[in-house]
Amino acid sequence: MENYIKIFYYGYYIRLRMEELLQEIAMLKEENAKLKSQLENYNNSRKAYYEKNKEYVKAQAKEGLKKIAQENPDKIKEYARRAYLKRKEKLKQKETENIYVVI
Repeated sequence: MENYIKIFYYGYYIRLRMEELLQEIAMLKEENAKLKSQLENYNNSRKAYYEKNKEYVKAQAKEGLKKIAQENPDKIKEYARRAYLKRKEKLKQKETENIYVVI
């Protein structure tokens, strides 16, 4: 008799826990959808800003690089090195993707 009660109680607990988890999953899906829409709106507004002010943004970036070059020339070398390594890595990835195995 006790085993039956324990099994029934345990089965009830599992059923209750599953309902809680399903509610949490539904809540998280809603939150995820909301955050995705917010991110999309943010990205669209940023994209529109950069399209309208492309020249201004480029000018500001050039001024910033000139300022860094005057204050710390080694930083520019570091940036160039990092860009070179990234280009090299992307080139390797493209080469490995383009290799076809012939059997």
